[in-house]
Amino acid sequence: MALRIKKCGHIEAITEIKKPRAYECEECVKSGSTWVHLRTCQECGITLCCDSSPNKHASKHAVAKSHAVINSAEPGEKWLWCYEHKLIARY
Repeated sequence: MALRIKKCGHIEAITEIKKPRAYECEECVKSGSTWVHLRTCQECGITLCCDSSPNKHASKHAVAKSHAVINSAEPGEKWLWCYEHKLIARY
């Protein structure tokens, strides 16, 4: 029995990883909130907080803007996540 490996066109379309402009959630800074971990949108480059954070700005942004792929903005972490296909890719 062969394994079926899922593919994601959103992740495959990424040719250059967008890095955070600053180590902060741009929306949490505006509201004075805190965050746990940070994610950077690979469509527009905004850095927002993860789903473990109280405001979950990154996933809200993905839904509102239809920007499917984020990468971890955490030092030493090298992965992409596609919200639409629920797939992770390490780089």
